[in-house]
Amino acid sequence: MSDPADNGWAPPDPGRDPSRERPEQHARPEPQEPPERPEGYGSAAAPEPPAPEGWPGPGQYPQAQQPQAQPQPYPHPYGAQQPYGQQQPYGQQQPEPYGYAQFVPGYGYAPPAKRPWTVPPRPGAQYHHMARTDVHRWWRPLVGSLVIVAAGMAVVMVVGIVAMVVAALVTGELPTGTGEGGTILGDQVADLALNLGALGLFLPIVLLVPWWIQRRRPGTLSSVAGRLRWRWLLACAGVAVLFCVVSFGMSLLASMSVNEPVVEEEKFVGWGRFLLAAAVILALVPFQASAEEYVFRGWLLQGIGACTLENARSRAGQAFSRVFRTPWPGIAAGSAVFMSLHGYTGFGMLDVFLFGAVAGWLTVRTGGLEAAIALHVLNNIMAFMFPAAVGELTIEQGAVAWQYVAADVVSMALYAAAVAWLARRLRVRRTVADPSAPAAVPAGAPAAAVDTPPGTPPFGAGQEAAER
Repeated sequence: MSDPADNGWAPPDPGRDPSRERPEQHARPEPQEPPERPEGYGSAAAPEPPAPEGWPGPGQYPQAQQPQAQPQPYPHPYGAQQPYGQQQPYGQQQPEPYGYAQFVPGYGYAPPAKRPWTVPPRPGAQYHHMARTDVHRWWRPLVGSLVIVAAGMAVVMVVGIVAMVVAALVTGELPTGTGEGGTILGDQVADLALNLGALGLFLPIVLLVPWWIQRRRPGTLSSVAGRLRWRWLLACAGVAVLFCVVSFGMSLLASMSVNEPVVEEEKFVGWGRFLLAAAVILALVPFQASAEEYVFRGWLLQGIGACTLENARSRAGQAFSRVFRTPWPGIAAGSAVFMSLHGYTGFGMLDVFLFGAVAGWLTVRTGGLEAAIALHVLNNIMAFMFPAAVGELTIEQGAVAWQYVAADVVSMALYAAAVAWLARRLRVRRTVADPSAPAAVPAGAPAAAVDTPPGTPPFGAGQEAAER
């Protein structure tokens, strides 16, 4: 009888007890001979060979496992699966608070969604309501106004100090403010450049504040298109040139009916000094006038327009809400502040106030600052150029005869009527476009009508529904 440990592999290790081991651990399987192939194997008519013993036969192979259906993600509040962090459509509820991980059944925790800093304006909103976004709070316009005033005054002081230091290095004497004509730097052209440049520096400040305080794009101050519409601005500039011609003619007619004291004849200052002053005026007046429009017809108009009091419950509050939803409180407040910063008295104050009111009405009517900027720039250029020709670069402010005010009112009314007609003719949009609307431009539309983002319907199409 053979030793059970002698299994044909190797002699057992010394000291190992074969009785304590299971025989199947070291049992060598018996080799099986492959089945014989039948005659004609490989042809189409040859039968399949029999399966070896223990193998599954024909028709006994297990079926392939079908892939299990993946569990659906957590139902999205909008009904459509949108990537986390993507900007959600306006007016719909956000899924979870931003900055927190979200649990999705079957997937675990999703990464927290990152909310963009800027918030778009409401589709269909008019220009004076563009600051009332999803993140609007009552304190944002107040804080932004304080930042504009404080930062602007600080910049003006710094620019004034730097200009005086530069003038002292050039002339060798510190400016005392008692130079020719009471100038600060001792030269009227230098003083004009200082004043216009300091006011123009308010422009980057007022463009930064909406992004920082109100979390909206700076371009929303320019127009309902979210940018400055340059083709429409050029069209308004052409109308403003005609305004200057009409205003000059009306002023000549008004001067004939005003009994003014006789002054000595003014002479041309000379081409050299006039061209230098004209270069300063043409280079800096656009920034100065634009900065004032962005502050008074942009920031103030939208800041007051954001306070609609629509959540008021009392009868008086609802009455005030109906008033504050209109653009007139913002137009009146901006015109009043604009008037207070000028040195005119009597009818001159009325002239400045009406100028601001017309510019504010055109801003709301055309959905942007382009018409107001064109009017302000061309008006100031004309107001500076004529005194510069005779060597007077300081505009005298004070009492103004009512005849001149009447001439200005007629000129501004004609400009406003012409711009309103042109805006209707060119289909200039005055409400915020809906991003989800299909892009459609009517056949045969003028070129200026296409100067809006894709999906913007023409001016007048659905305006009544959008304004309600």
